[in-house]
Amino acid sequence: MTHLSVNVNKVAVLRNSRGGREPDVVQAARTCLDAGAFGITVHPRPDARHVTRDDVYALAELTRTRGVELNLEGNPFAPPRPGYPGFIALCGAVRPAQATLVPDGDAQVTSDHGFDFRGDLAPLRDVVATLKSFGCRVSLFVDADDLAAGRSAASGVERAKDVGADRIELYTGPYAEAFAAGDATRALASARTIALRAQAAGLGVNAGHDLSQANLAQFLADVPGVLEVSIGHALIGEALYHGLAPTVANYLRLIDSVR
Repeated sequence: MTHLSVNVNKVAVLRNSRGGREPDVVQAARTCLDAGAFGITVHPRPDARHVTRDDVYALAELTRTRGVELNLEGNPFAPPRPGYPGFIALCGAVRPAQATLVPDGDAQVTSDHGFDFRGDLAPLRDVVATLKSFGCRVSLFVDADDLAAGRSAASGVERAKDVGADRIELYTGPYAEAFAAGDATRALASARTIALRAQAAGLGVNAGHDLSQANLAQFLADVPGVLEVSIGHALIGEALYHGLAPTVANYLRLIDSVR
């Protein structure tokens, strides 16, 4: 079964453009959960360009009260700064069900690549161990392109298991671009290869980035065993036209149609 976790970062972007409290990130998350979403995802960044530390605390309370999952994404190696205690400290404070590690930098508009598992992974292994001591399931953001698919077990996705991760999250941006261009065959084959290799190594598989109502069903049909998709940008954009609850319901119907 594939679960839907809704990323509400874009709600915070809209709020921050004017200041104040509206639109309310927690109310948006509550609406998604009422519509049937399995959980909520947020990716707090050190520059607080969207969700803030206080948002994370509030969403942690909401998800805890509702008995659903909070998926907290971030770069564990980004240093703390005023208003941002650091990803590890946030996870220690709110104990999300899942911590998804992403190797992004401040200059990136959005996450655009996964971890490279070649070289020394000791720092990542230490981070994963700390997060698991908090009770978090740990997922690592990974590429699902031809280059990643061609790497050997000694330097590829299997090493996510070696550092103690429970899951990977396939970076689906290239797939979404290929789908929009009219031919996603190659991108789907690469994603399928990575997913199967991860599963063979004992890892669960999540997916996210630029997934939408247009391309989600095809992805899930071709890539087996995806446990969770986290979707934000497209879902919030579609909700501007059709409403947040109906849009979440549409995604759930799409997921059900592939089962």
